[in-house]
Order: sequence, then structure tokens, then C-alpha cells
Amino acid sequence: MTEIPKDHPRYESLLAREKVVAGVKMGITSVQGLIAQGRGESFDYLIGERSIESALHAERVAVAALLLANNPVISVNGNVAALSPEKVVSLADITGASIEVNLFHRTETRVHLIIEQLKASGASEVLGKNPDASLELSHARRLVESKGIYTADVVLVPLEDGDRCEKLVEMGKTVITIDLNPLSRTSRTATISIVDNLIRALENMARFAREMKHEKKEELVKLITTYDNKTVLFEAISEIQEHLKAHAAEMEY
Repeated sequence: MTEIPKDHPRYESLLAREKVVAGVKMGITSVQGLIAQGRGESFDYLIGERSIESALHAERVAVAALLLANNPVISVNGNVAALSPEKVVSLADITGASIEVNLFHRTETRVHLIIEQLKASGASEVLGKNPDASLELSHARRLVESKGIYTADVVLVPLEDGDRCEKLVEMGKTVITIDLNPLSRTSRTATISIVDNLIRALENMARFAREMKHEKKEELVKLITTYDNKTVLFEAISEIQEHLKAHAAEMEY
């Protein structure tokens, strides 16, 4: 991985790029994952490369849902494994969630490499190697484990494909997504949409989980029942508009 000076003004963003490139070289991330990373980065510019208030709210609600779940699962693809394996493991440990590998461009080699990456980052068990259940989809994301995603009541699906998100919601699951594009089908379909950078979101959620795991159940339930995903997406789009207006104002003569 290319050495990036820590005083570079775009250190975090460049480091993320290098991690995804390294993931491709390791066989963890698909080549298509490079495109997904670039698309997300463009939206991160639009929100000012920060966790906006609506995202922080959604992250707290997402943590409440994970803590209250009977069978919470964090779904991991190649980009997630390359960018934040330690943070996935940390969040899973705090919330009691299982981790399951689920890939669009699936090969058994990639599944094995991602599982090894997660175990090297501290995971004791990772599902996904032996799928024994199927979602009603026409591609490889349909392959899931019955004790994992198939029977989960809450699923965190960062960097999601919209059709699987739709199917999981149709199955009655609470679906949490991390997607920097508030206009995507994923964001508009999910139960809880987090418009934030993956690394920031997982860091925030792990911090919130440590704080919230001691809260009364009634407080966690209240967070969820008063949550409105359309409002969160509206606020995210408004944040983008205000950010662009501020930059436009700076350029006026």
C-alpha cells in the first residue's frame, strides 16, 4: 500500500482508496468495488466529508435496533472487509451481532479470504461459507445461511445493492444501510438509512453502542418508534444543498 503522509489534507480519503486497491490485489474486493468506492467518495464531498446530524441520529437508532434484536446480523462484502474489518468486528462484539459474508461477485476463494480477514481482525465466527438458504433473487447475493441473514430480525447491510435491500424489507426485517447517496434505491427502501462514510459510521456506531447498551429498553424502543426515515433522507439532501450553497457563496464576486 502506498505510503500517504498524515499531514496530507485528504489523508483519510486517500487512505481509504489505498485500502480498496489493496483489497483488490489481495482478492478480497472485486474490481467493481473500485467504482463503488469512487461513487461514494463523490457524495462524501457533497456532505462535507463529515458525519452530518441526520446521519448521527440514524446511527443511534440503528444501534438501538441492533441492541434490541433477537438475531442481529452484519452483512460484509469485499469493500467493507477491505476498509473496516476491525470496526465491523468491534460493533458485532458490542451489540452481540453475527457477521456473515454475502457477495454479488461471489467466488468461494473470495468468501474464504474475507472470512480470514475478519478472523485476523478478531472475529471468532464468520458465517457465509456454507449457505443453506436462499433469498428470492436471481444473483449470488441470494445465498445466505439459515442461522444468519435468512432468520435475522435486524440486518446491517453497509454498501448495499438495492434489490437485496428490498427483498429483506419484504421479508419483514429491519434493514439498516450505510449509503452516502440519499437518492439511491437502497437508501429509499431501507428501514434505517445512514448517509455517512462507512468508516465514520462504524466508528460512531461502536461508540454509541458502548454508551447505549446500558440504557433502559424503553428508551431504545422510543428511539426506534419515533424514527422517520424519510425525514432523515430529506435532512441529508438539505444538508447537501446547504453545503453547496455555502461553497457557491464563497465563489461569488
